Amino acid sequence: MSTIKDNLVRVYDRISRAAERAGREASSIQLIAVSKTKPLSMIEEARRAGVTDFGENRVQEALEKIRQDDGANWHLIGPLQRNKARFAVRIFDMIHSVDRLSLGQELDRRLQAEGRTLPVLIQVNTSSEETKAGVEPDRALELAEQLSGLPGLSVRGLMTIPAFTPDPEDARPAFRLLRETRDRIASAGIEGVGMNVLSMGMSHDFEVAIEEGADMVRVGTAVFGAR
Repeated sequence: MSTIKDNLVRVYDRISRAAERAGREASSIQLIAVSKTKPLSMIEEARRAGVTDFGENRVQEALEKIRQDDGANWHLIGPLQRNKARFAVRIFDMIHSVDRLSLGQELDRRLQAEGRTLPVLIQVNTSSEETKAGVEPDRALELAEQLSGLPGLSVRGLMTIPAFTPDPEDARPAFRLLRETRDRIASAGIEGVGMNVLSMGMSHDFEVAIEEGADMVRVGTAVFGAR
C-alpha cells in the first residue's frame, strides 16, 4: 500500500517530466496538496514528507483544521460566499476563487478591518459551463481593473477549473485560454495587479496544465489517494 510520501515522489516526478517537456524549471511550479475531506493525520503525514501548501474547498471544514501557528500555507480553492468572507480572511494565506466585484469588496472590507492585505487570484470560467464558477474570459480584464482599487486585495493572477473529461488533453484549450487571458491582462499594465500566477491543473491533468504554463497545480487524489 502506497504511503503519502510514496505518492509525492510520483507526483514530483510527473511535475519534473512535464516541466522538462515545456522547457521549464520544475522548481518554478508550486504543488498545492488538496486536503479537502482529509483528516489532520493525513495532512501531518504530508507535512512530514515536505508539503508546505494545502488547498481547502470549504471555509467551514478549513476552520476545523487550520491553526494559525501550524507553519503551513493554506489556500482556499473552492467557491466563497460573501457571508463566509470574515472567516476566510482570518485563516487563508491565498484565495484562488474571486470571481466578482461584490465578493472582492466584501473581502476588502474585512481585510481592512483586520489591518492586512491578502493575495488573491481571479477565477475564470474557461469552459463556458453554467455550473462552473468564474468570470467569463472576456470580462476578466474589467474585473482585474475593478479589484485593483481595493487596497486589501493583492491580485496575483488567475485560476480555472476546466470541464472534467477522461482525456487530459481535452483540458488543454481551457488551460491555454487562461494563459492567453493572463497575458492580455498583464499587457494592460494595471497598477497594483500582478499576473505571475496561473493556478490550474489537478491530479489527472496537471501535466498538461504545466505544459501550458501553470505555476500552481492543485493535486488531491494523486497525493492522498482516492476519497
